[in-house]
Order: sequence, then C-alpha cells, then structure tokens
Amino acid sequence: MQVNFRALSLSHKNAPVQIREIISLDEKAVHGILLKIKDFFNLNDTLILSTCNRTEVYYSHDQDISTELIKLIGLEKGLVDIVNYLEYFEVINDDRAAIRHLFRVSMGLEAQVVGDIQISNQIKRAYQASADLDMTGPFLHRLMHTVFFTNKRIVQETAFRDGAASLSYAAIELIESLTSNTFEPRILLIGVGEIGEDVAKNMVHLPSAKVKITNRTLSKAEPIAAEMGFEVVPFENCLDAMEEADVIVSSIQRSEPFITKELVKKFQINSYKLLVDLSVPRSIETSVEDVPGVILYNVDNIRSKASETLEKRLASVPRVEEIIEESIKEFFDWKKEMIASPTINKLKQSLEQIRQEEMARFMKNADKKEYAVIDKITKSMMQKVLKVPVVQLRAACQRDQAEEMIQIISDLFDLERVKTE
Repeated sequence: MQVNFRALSLSHKNAPVQIREIISLDEKAVHGILLKIKDFFNLNDTLILSTCNRTEVYYSHDQDISTELIKLIGLEKGLVDIVNYLEYFEVINDDRAAIRHLFRVSMGLEAQVVGDIQISNQIKRAYQASADLDMTGPFLHRLMHTVFFTNKRIVQETAFRDGAASLSYAAIELIESLTSNTFEPRILLIGVGEIGEDVAKNMVHLPSAKVKITNRTLSKAEPIAAEMGFEVVPFENCLDAMEEADVIVSSIQRSEPFITKELVKKFQINSYKLLVDLSVPRSIETSVEDVPGVILYNVDNIRSKASETLEKRLASVPRVEEIIEESIKEFFDWKKEMIASPTINKLKQSLEQIRQEEMARFMKNADKKEYAVIDKITKSMMQKVLKVPVVQLRAACQRDQAEEMIQIISDLFDLERVKTE
C-alpha cells in the first residue's frame, strides 16, 4: 500500500517570534499531542519537531488532516483561537516534497543560521519521542535512519558542518561586535539548557570577557563553569548579577517573561546594557528597550556577520543538496519496493499452501527420511518458481509500473483469495 507522507510547518520563514512562541511545544506538550494523534487518527508514522525556530508535524495519512492537527496543538496548548493562526502554517501534502523538507530541516539548510548543528540532536530527540510511543513504523524508521546516514555523509564529505556557526555562535558574534569598545565586558548567562550550554562553550571566542553563569539547578551550571573557567552565581543572586553585567544572555524556558521592563528600570545603567533573548517563548519583555541604555536582540533579529565559517558552509550547500537528492532517490527506491511486499508475501503463501496440500496428499505413507527429501526438493522448486515473478515485480517498481505487474501476478495466481498472516 502506498504511504502518503505529509508535513505541517510553522517556522521563522513564515511566522514571527511572537507567533512561534505561542505555538512552541515543550517535551510534555509533544508527548500529549502524540498521544492524541495516536488515539484520534491511529497514525503509525508521526514525528513532531519543536525548536526555537519551528514547530512541525510529519505524518503519514491518506488524507490532508493538517487543520485537525493544528486544532490538536491548540487543544494541548489551551488556545481556543488556534484557527486564527492557520495562515502561518505551511502545509506540504506532496510525498516527495514533504520528505525533501524533512531532509533539508534535518541537515540545517532551513535553519536561521545555515548549518546550525543543534538541529541534528533535536531531530534525534523528536524521533525518540515517537519511537517511545510506538508511533514509528517501518516507513518512518527507514526514513529517519536514511536522514541520520545522510547527516554523517555531509559531515564526512563536506565543510558544511565545519566551524562553530550556529544560532548560539551568531549571538557570540553579535556580543563581540557590540562590546568591541568595552574593556573586559561582563557577561551573565542565564540558563544552561541545550542552547545555553552551546553559548557557554562558544564564549571561548570572547577571551577578554568576564563570564558568569546561573541556572535554577546549580548542579547543571557547575560542571560547565568548571570546564570553561567561569564563575557560578546561585540563582537566588541572579538579580544582583544582572545589574552588574554589561551583557545578559537569557535562554531559560518560562511561560511568562523573566526579565521585565519594571525590573530593568531598577538597574543603574552607566553606559549600556545589552540583552540577548535566545528563548522561545521569549523570556525578556520587548518593552525593556524603552529603558534608556538598553539594547535588546531576540532569535529573530540576531544575524551572524559574514564570517569565513559561514562562507565555507554556503559554498558547500550545492554539494549538500546533491547528497540529499542521492539519499532521497535511494529512499524512494526502497519505498517503491514496499508496494510490492504484500503481493510477494501473498505469492509465497499461495505457493506454500499448494506445496503443503500436495505433500499431505502424496506423502501419507512416506517415512521420515523420504518425507525430508521430498520436502527439501519441493521447497527448492517453489523458490525457483518464485524467483522470476519477484524479480519482474521489483523491476516494475523501479519503472513505476508496479500496479500493472501486481494486477497481472494477482490474477495469474488468484492472490485475492490469499489472506496475509
């Protein structure tokens, strides 16, 4: 049976951050939506990806159920007006286009900073979340392992993943540019989740900076600080550290802003205070820019300056796209053969049934030795009879003529009467 793979995408390309943060899903929400999809639609191949730049659902279904899936997201998020956001979602119903989109996202071609390495781990976690709920059938398993193999090829064969260009590194480049006239700028990093940890590691590109990090869970901040030689600030002392800092980088997950205009107004700002918000939903109120001396950047307006690393990545894009197309072709060759599998199984069962009936009919009085010999001979004959139609059927799949050949073989061997186990 043909598998219709589809995609539903809300990303930085079609929705501003104020929309993305409303639709953004944490692990608990992803788990809840997957369960709802399983219960309501009985889908086997489903993947939900939610990052600071995108929320996407990939699924296999005979019909376009994108609107229903968006409503499920609204149900999980408690958004009664979710239909008002339909225009921000891109719906991809073409099978090959949806698969190509997944490859491009997974490789970092669709990232805000081209080649962002964080997406690879985010894709793996999304796949694991689906696998844990038994929502990854043979189709999605094969597809995802092809994606992972393609990623490995790109790392080994191109310069696309060389260097440290990522959203986190783009933030570091921004900080470096805006603090170039500040002697030993004081930087406070709030939150050391995946993005925060990546920011911390990229701080090596700011050797003159005085970096402090804080996190709700102190035990998560301490090993990172020890590795990088940073100072750890207990979370309860965060406000004092914010007032002292020239630069505050926030990458914490909260439903409401952590840094507000009222809070920032209390700070004594002698020259400037740069606030960098890498959180989705945003953790810094946009109105803080009304406070004199405050400069605010978020995930939408952080742009990496032209760098040698980024130039190398962009130069590698054509080869990356070639590798992706090679992988997609290989996957579709496998996908075509999937169409023939039920017919091949029915044919095997039909011939085995005939063999068993004839063995039972003519070998009633045979001893064990005679039975074993004839059993071996008839099995060998059956395999040779099977060989030609199976080879022809697989060849027809590659020529996109599978349906015709399936019908011929089904009629010839009367396979409609055979029930697959």
